Amino acid sequence: MQPYLNAFPVQNGPELGAGLAQFNAGYSNPSTLNAYAIRVDHVINSKLNLFGRYNYSPSSLNLRGFIPPPYTVLSTTEFLSSSEQTLTVGLTELIKPRISNEVRANYSNDRVGTKLVSDNFGGALPLSDSVLFPAGFSSTNGAFLMFIPGAGEYGQGKLATDEQRQINLVDNLSLTQASHQLKFGADYRWLSPFSNPFSYRQYAQFSGMTTTPGGALSGTAQIAESSAYQGDALLLQNFSFYGQDTWKISPKLTLTYGLRWDINPPLKGKNLANDPFTIEGLNDPATMTLAPRGAPLYQTTYGNVGPRLGLAYQLVQKPNWDTVLRGGFGIFYDLGSGSLGGVSSYFPYSTNKIIASAPFPLSPQNAAPPALTVNPPVGTISVADPHLKLPRSYQWNVSLEQSMGSSQSLSLTYIGAIGRDLLRVTDLFNPDPNFQFVGVTDNSATSDYQALQLKFQRRLSRGLQGLASYTFSHSIDNASTDAFANYLNTPAALGNPNIDRSDSDFDIRHSFTAGVTYNLPAPGSEKVVHAIFGDWSLDSFVMARSAPPVDIVGAQVFVAGVTFYPRPNVNAGLPLVLYAPQYPGGKIFNKAAFTAAPAGQQGNFGRNVLRGFGAWQADLALQRQFHLTEKFGLRFRAEFFNIFNHPNFGSPTNTLSSALFGKSTQTLASSLGSGGANGGFNPLYQIGGPRSIQLALKFLF
Repeated sequence: MQPYLNAFPVQNGPELGAGLAQFNAGYSNPSTLNAYAIRVDHVINSKLNLFGRYNYSPSSLNLRGFIPPPYTVLSTTEFLSSSEQTLTVGLTELIKPRISNEVRANYSNDRVGTKLVSDNFGGALPLSDSVLFPAGFSSTNGAFLMFIPGAGEYGQGKLATDEQRQINLVDNLSLTQASHQLKFGADYRWLSPFSNPFSYRQYAQFSGMTTTPGGALSGTAQIAESSAYQGDALLLQNFSFYGQDTWKISPKLTLTYGLRWDINPPLKGKNLANDPFTIEGLNDPATMTLAPRGAPLYQTTYGNVGPRLGLAYQLVQKPNWDTVLRGGFGIFYDLGSGSLGGVSSYFPYSTNKIIASAPFPLSPQNAAPPALTVNPPVGTISVADPHLKLPRSYQWNVSLEQSMGSSQSLSLTYIGAIGRDLLRVTDLFNPDPNFQFVGVTDNSATSDYQALQLKFQRRLSRGLQGLASYTFSHSIDNASTDAFANYLNTPAALGNPNIDRSDSDFDIRHSFTAGVTYNLPAPGSEKVVHAIFGDWSLDSFVMARSAPPVDIVGAQVFVAGVTFYPRPNVNAGLPLVLYAPQYPGGKIFNKAAFTAAPAGQQGNFGRNVLRGFGAWQADLALQRQFHLTEKFGLRFRAEFFNIFNHPNFGSPTNTLSSALFGKSTQTLASSLGSGGANGGFNPLYQIGGPRSIQLALKFLF
């Protein structure tokens, strides 16, 4: 076991107890981002216009410590490379003076490759492939993962090469007749994701740095797994048809109304050999069976018709003092696939062999991958309620807009939305001898959202333009994600799903943003002075928001055929949050205020009760235009992100069983993801990081 422990960085801080010690080090995560674009516009004749766009954006990122705390191991680096290509062509035809038609076609390709590489960071001794993988496998086609609570998850090898391909065809016919502007159209989308994961994966999990069975020093893993995987190609199609009329009833009143019809068949394979499986008899898990290959994941629904209505009325019309009242209502349908898009990660595209209390390192017999099969027993499978409906939302808004002079306006808007039949996943564990783990997507989630927005806008006038907005909002739901195996939803066997109903994971009560652009006046009229100080402009941006919720959970439990992370019980009389300057961000959650819920029960502490950290950031940019000749020019730009270097913290660790519980362990930028397959933006453009400066020079011709 010692060589595996040597692959972790060597301690350089105080001991933490339980066989763990602190390690601190600084490092960088280098990244690159390039973008290339070609644009063609051509007027064929007086009635036909053609355009084309091609974009290519390759990028890469080296992310040390590939998953967030408390799982981070800094001797493991994730290497991510991605490329995006899009090609769009469009043709607009003026059929008659009052009739026009627009056709657009798009092809998009997004390819992402990821792998884990271990090195000697912090004095670690990386393991060779011959130690980690059985014969026939290596880091080029396999992955090794090892998790020790408190120490983190060590990884090495290939993760996957994934590719998403899309074809989108859109046609719009526009007709003007008297006071009516009619539009009819169709939208077709073809999506074909392709996945090429590792062929082999070995995973070992320990209970901690102890000598008790399952501990890393005991010679046995709490649980070990060897898995086999294969690539696949899936297919998803969406059809939409719509009609709309904008009717100018009077000079002051305009009414817009229309319908949209969405048909979204379930995901399937590109051919029978790639089709996913589903299950028959989900209403009785003890007797459910595997459906024949090719059976749809759920039945296609055809009644997804969404009406839309919009109204604009000019209350007051005076020079530089207009008052406009606007309102709208609509029903909108989502795709319905949700986490079912990840079926390619499970049966029949993968199979695993789980060994409890496995001697570690694994014997050749235990390490050997199981054979892929399309027959039960099934390890892990993702399925849907056979009567799954498309999720829908009802959205409405009312706004009052007041102009203030010729270039300024102020608007007040109320927005409301309710989501119904939203997607939610329940995880079944060993429901019968033929199924080990089943993730079931159904329509048991709901949501409600209300917001009040205040916006001030100034169009460019006298060298100054600006936009400022403030939003006061509240979002409530009983599931903020439809992700597979998130283990956060209360199983129906333990209670009504509505006991999870609370603030949404993304609920931000207060949000303020402001942006200002100012063209600096050139001092004096002397040519030399103007050449130096003329044509400068200043851009500024300020963002501030209140804290997001944090859901406190305990260790994962398996009970009544389901698995989830239960919330804890609250110890009365103790503060939930402790404040002191020595804590990151000035506060931590009080671990003593919580007790793990009894086995098989949901705790009495509500979902998303506590809050993380608010955030604010100011950015500044200075640019100068150089006119070299009538046809050529230069533009210089200096950008300062988080110019005041204000520290913004990610949410505290929410797992009660973690040694880092209640503490923030990363900046806001790191907690939001690192781009590509990790989610979020590229670190070069992410908010919440340290101050960074970017210089740019553009040649114009």
